[in-house]
Amino acid sequence: MYYIYWAMKNYILPFRDLVVSPGLTVPVLVDNHMSVNCIKAAANAGHQQLILVPQHSWAYPSSVDDIYTVGTIGDVVQVLSMPDGAIHLLVRTTDAVAIKDIEINDGIFTGTPEKITVADDMEAEQTMVLRDILADNMQTLALSTRKFKMEKLRNVIENYPLPAFVDAVIQTADIETDVAVKVLSATNWAEKLNILLEAVKLMLETAKIEESINKRIHQQMENGRREAILQEKMRALQKEMGEDDGEVDTANIRKKILKSAMPADAKEKALAEWKRMRAMSPMSNEGGLLKTYLDELLAMPWAQSDEVEIDLKHARAVLDSEHSGMDAVKERILEHIAVMKKTKSNQGSILCFVGAPGVGKTSLGKSIATALGRKYQRISLGGISDEAHFRGHRKTYIGAQTGRIMDALKRCKTNNPVIVLDEIDKMGRDWRGDPESALLEILDPEQNKNFRDHYLEVDFDLSNVMFIATANSLNMSNALKDRMEIIEIPGYSMDDKVKITREHLIGRAARDTGWNTDDIVISDDAIRHLIQNYTSEQGVRQAQREITAILRRSLLENDCVDTKTEFTPEKIDELLAMRKTLNGGKKIGFGVRI
Repeated sequence: MYYIYWAMKNYILPFRDLVVSPGLTVPVLVDNHMSVNCIKAAANAGHQQLILVPQHSWAYPSSVDDIYTVGTIGDVVQVLSMPDGAIHLLVRTTDAVAIKDIEINDGIFTGTPEKITVADDMEAEQTMVLRDILADNMQTLALSTRKFKMEKLRNVIENYPLPAFVDAVIQTADIETDVAVKVLSATNWAEKLNILLEAVKLMLETAKIEESINKRIHQQMENGRREAILQEKMRALQKEMGEDDGEVDTANIRKKILKSAMPADAKEKALAEWKRMRAMSPMSNEGGLLKTYLDELLAMPWAQSDEVEIDLKHARAVLDSEHSGMDAVKERILEHIAVMKKTKSNQGSILCFVGAPGVGKTSLGKSIATALGRKYQRISLGGISDEAHFRGHRKTYIGAQTGRIMDALKRCKTNNPVIVLDEIDKMGRDWRGDPESALLEILDPEQNKNFRDHYLEVDFDLSNVMFIATANSLNMSNALKDRMEIIEIPGYSMDDKVKITREHLIGRAARDTGWNTDDIVISDDAIRHLIQNYTSEQGVRQAQREITAILRRSLLENDCVDTKTEFTPEKIDELLAMRKTLNGGKKIGFGVRI
């Protein structure tokens, strides 16, 4: 309960981080000139009392809001002026007061005090129990924090009244100013002790958490120190034995990163990961993963390319020598190569060869790579339904690796190969992602300049790569077809098949079976007989199998001797009779493979 205690205003002396309890004699050293002026003004006005008030700010308060509205009033017992201008003040505090009508003039605060009446319950049983509990908690806090000793506080409990104990707890435990002001404002001693007990218990819980954290940090530091010592001993032993390869390898990786042609952002990423790797144990799992990651980054062909001048005559000669017929298709390919030579880039449509199996779609891609003097890589897309096949996996996953595009570039060690995306119409889609979306980015010249593999986590320029797609049908999305120029490869005519068989298939079959091509005599009519009666396809794959079959059967009948043999239509029927038997009397050329 509050009531007016003084009718006139009193001078207010602000204290920094200090709340003084009533009933104490407090020595104060005042060296701030504004505080000195306040004491002198009070003395000149004949005031024998001052109000000691805590302040919010660290510096001397400059406004009314900078001080609390609760303080302690006391009698000035002694004032001693020091040679340096400071004042040694002795104040005997009497009451806690709430301050009204606070004013500030020339930096000096004044206000009207209202006494805060405190019930006399110091001897009450509840108060005494609370005091003992608070003392026990202070004992525990002293043992936990080791920031103060309990002996002085015990002396206060035994020899001084309760106000001195409350003030000692506030000062010893370094209670926050807000809490100390609440204690000062309380109207009975049980409430004061309760407020302090709550604050001390909170400090105890905080101390327990800090202790737990400190123990964990200490244990980690000890483990790290132990591991570091063991690593140093291991390095020392390896050095003595001439096996200090780990340190050398780490230093070599950094040199390779600095010398590599990777872009600035990729180099920055690599150096950051290298620093992490160096700080780890070589035997740790994460250290091994980081080393693998850096090896993958360094293995990428950032600036390596096959710089071969495009020769149209050479390109035409390669296509004609490796592919018979399909003149229109070869002319369209030569047109594409001519544009590449003129623009000195791969910009333009992505070629997509569409045709039945065996018409030479994939081999055309390989021939284009030979004609351009570039490396060749083939990626089969049949059955792919996971986006990670193109984008790779995050390196945090177990068994993570780069996507198939980055893997193909790494294997061919050049950034401008010819990559054939085989069977693009056979891609799937499921819960693991849509691989077609990733492929659309790869095939778009405007987007693939900054293709980002999930494993590498840095951009790679795919604009130098020449992508060629193959498909058996046009069963693809419109978006994918829009990215490519569709070139349909029709089936071969009988004359084309005969020519291809004579120029390519017989020689290939001879190599596969160990025959000398000079010992193989076969007329065009015999070839035509074999194609008409034993194959039924637009391409020539089955013809290749049948020729290999007659050479294989002939070797068996002649005890593995490739004697000069003329393969007439009758001879062919005789040699292939066993294949008919295996197929239940049917011709084996209709898509059945033995």
